[in-house]
Amino acid sequence: MRSPIMKSFGIVFLGEKSILVRSAYYNSNYQMGDQRNMQDSSEDGIGCCGCILMGLSYILVILFFPFSLCMTIKIVTEYERAVIFRLGRVLPGGAKGPGMFFILPCLDEFKKIDLRTVSYDVPPQEILTKDSVTVAVDAVIYSRVFDPTMSVCNVENADSSTRLLAATTLRNVLGTKNMSELLTERDSIAQQMQAILDQSTDPWGIKVERVEIKDVRLPVQLQRAMAAEAEASREARAKVIAAEGEQRASRALKEAADIMAQSPAAIQLRYLQTLQSIAAERNSTIIFPLPMDLLSGFGKK
Repeated sequence: MRSPIMKSFGIVFLGEKSILVRSAYYNSNYQMGDQRNMQDSSEDGIGCCGCILMGLSYILVILFFPFSLCMTIKIVTEYERAVIFRLGRVLPGGAKGPGMFFILPCLDEFKKIDLRTVSYDVPPQEILTKDSVTVAVDAVIYSRVFDPTMSVCNVENADSSTRLLAATTLRNVLGTKNMSELLTERDSIAQQMQAILDQSTDPWGIKVERVEIKDVRLPVQLQRAMAAEAEASREARAKVIAAEGEQRASRALKEAADIMAQSPAAIQLRYLQTLQSIAAERNSTIIFPLPMDLLSGFGKK
């Protein structure tokens, strides 16, 4: 015999085995975006009162035909879908469209959902980076609805919720980056934001296709400091390059002097070449360079 306790828990005896049957089951799991649960809940039945109301609605459509067609026939375009609610329940089969569909007056309500990709700007966010630098960053988000039923049933306003989530995600992600990473790794940061947003908005029926960081505005004092640092770095590199040039020039002059010292005629030819270059400029004064050992002989006398 079954005891009252066993009946309350739903224990059914099958020979020597017992199976515990759950007395209740979950109707719809909207937060997980389960489309099948939505359809199952709509197929459970609308009750006697619902059947009576549907019958009256059909009678009204027949009595006022063809004028009732204005109330029953609806059309959605190629890029739109219609989510129909009958007595508060989503009709099985998912969203309707594109094209023409029928509704029952006074019983059905529908909501149009645009499936096109929409873009919107994330307002500039004042962000404190990992190295304690305050920057203002704004981004642009591209998203679309891939499941109209989930976007209507799982969230009150999918567009507004996605905007707020994008702004929050932008602050959270950039708060873990240094200023140098923020300026040089925009693509990787955008991909990371897209992955986080896509995972979060998937139960809402929203697909985040792309995230782009538009602008990073630094404080004026920080811009001046970075400009001064860059200018000092360029000056230091210029001095190093000039010093290297002087060093190479001195080595070349030393090698030329060693070669000329081996042949006295080379020095005379160099004198003549210098005189030719001076005469080509039509100068009135010509200087003849003389060796120092020649002048030293005159000094002894």
